Amino acid sequence: MSLIRRSNVFDPFSLDLWDPFEGFPFGSGSNSGSLFPSFPRTSSETAAFAGARIDWKETPEAHVFKADVPGLKKEEVKVEVEDGNVLQISGERNKEQEEKTDTWHRVERSSGKFMRRFRLPENAKTDQIRASMENGVLTVTVPKEEVKKPEVKSIQISG
Repeated sequence: MSLIRRSNVFDPFSLDLWDPFEGFPFGSGSNSGSLFPSFPRTSSETAAFAGARIDWKETPEAHVFKADVPGLKKEEVKVEVEDGNVLQISGERNKEQEEKTDTWHRVERSSGKFMRRFRLPENAKTDQIRASMENGVLTVTVPKEEVKKPEVKSIQISG
């Protein structure tokens, strides 16, 4: 496999893309020679699609997502909630304009669209989500509902 993934396909909160046919000789792309041309994504498209690096930590008060989006303006990034409990972070980094007189020696920075989706737990307050961006890092804070401690009442035993 050409792509190293840090995510776990068995993680119930992960909606990362996984190509079960990646690495097989017939591939999963839409090549005319492919045995299964109906599969639309190649592994490179999947890598670009799910390529944004995001950390997710849980504090006692909130779920905090931090995404590295260097060089992007806040207008180029979207934070949305789908179906009431799926946080979606997406955006697009445009390719730099090429001049006819330029000679490129190396192109390593990625360009194109990215999107990551996370299924939020039931205790997430999706109507109070906040997002901010500073120094190329997008921070999305999803407050949690307070966990109510069960009321314990002692019962006197007679007899």
